[in-house]
Amino acid sequence: QVQLVESGGGLVQPGGSLTLSCAASRRFDFYVIAWFRQAPGKEREAVAAIASHDGSIYYADFVKDRFTISRDNANKMSSLQMSSLEAEDPGVYYCSAGGVGWPVARMWTVANEYDYWGQGIQVTVSS
Repeated sequence: QVQLVESGGGLVQPGGSLTLSCAASRRFDFYVIAWFRQAPGKEREAVAAIASHDGSIYYADFVKDRFTISRDNANKMSSLQMSSLEAEDPGVYYCSAGGVGWPVARMWTVANEYDYWGQGIQVTVSS
């Protein structure tokens, strides 16, 4: 079992920046780490993922070079740096872990395939 806890959410103005962090209860070196988000009335969607074996990184198209995902296996942390936040970015952001043995490039956006989830953290973009 891996418990994941997100932090760093809050209110930011359009065009602003925010960094989300995800702390794991134990080392997660062999898991794909991903960030998802869910806006009210919408399905949960994949934002970014970082593979375990080679550190390959994947982003949703809407990220448009605005977000950066990272992982620190030794400290059991992942971060999602978000900049140029837009009106379409608000929602609850979730950290997730899973994907042992996956073809990551094909699977990283599939929420149901992840084994562990954080409780989520709210991101609000408003002036």
